[in-house]
Amino acid sequence: MENQKVWFVTGASKGLGLTLIKQLLAQGYQVAATSRSINELNEGVGATASENYLPLSVDLRVEQSVEQAVEKAISQFGRIDFVVNNAGYGLSGSLEELSDEEARGNFDINVFGSLNVIRKVMPHLRAQQSGHIFNISSIGGFTGYFPGFGIYCATKFAVQGFTEALAAEVKSFGIHATIVSPGYFRTNFLSTGSLNVPKHPIEAYKEVRESQHQHQHLIDGNQAGDPEKAAAAIIKVATEENPPLHLFLGQDAYDLAYAKMDAVKGDLENLKEMITSTGF
Repeated sequence: MENQKVWFVTGASKGLGLTLIKQLLAQGYQVAATSRSINELNEGVGATASENYLPLSVDLRVEQSVEQAVEKAISQFGRIDFVVNNAGYGLSGSLEELSDEEARGNFDINVFGSLNVIRKVMPHLRAQQSGHIFNISSIGGFTGYFPGFGIYCATKFAVQGFTEALAAEVKSFGIHATIVSPGYFRTNFLSTGSLNVPKHPIEAYKEVRESQHQHQHLIDGNQAGDPEKAAAAIIKVATEENPPLHLFLGQDAYDLAYAKMDAVKGDLENLKEMITSTGF
């Protein structure tokens, strides 16, 4: 009866979110899907829509909007079993050139939007003593060595941190939490409307401009990752009795994660004597 369970997915009108909910609906799951625009959501879902599908217009920055969506999903389906905090957008620009408004806007959706969902769904998951929350991070939330993506990486590092804490907080309630860290997947994430760029670029940042150009014009449309396979992996992990806390997706994510761990290990061992000699 696994496919009778209920999924609540944010940012479902495009990209990985849309791919995920289409697979879920095709497999007979019940899905509450959120987006800023129901029209965009319905256009994306298309013919796969059914009585198992509940489209919801939500502003993730507003707690009341999130609360209403959660209540509607429970009213329609009776419960929520899986939550996928997928909504988010990319932001390119050096730390100096991005304004406070631009940086806070990225945090509002990528971080505080997910926290709003967690805050409103947790009472229901605790009451039923079960559930699984997937928070979509990025390989850029594990390693931040990408010029021009400091703020975006910071939002995804935040997702990693609060999800690790969440996993420890909810374990005794029978609830799981998983950080999903994709590499480059062939979605519209790098296209105009999904990747924001600085309003006031500083041309002195050559590495930032080169990175921005590569992501917008060379990497976009040529990503190695298949979003259909990424969505299938998330669904598979949801069926496991002991799901992982960390789910990296893509060969590039795998390689970059090990490179980061090796670099940290190198710093630890190279300075071990000094590091371990700082106690009283």
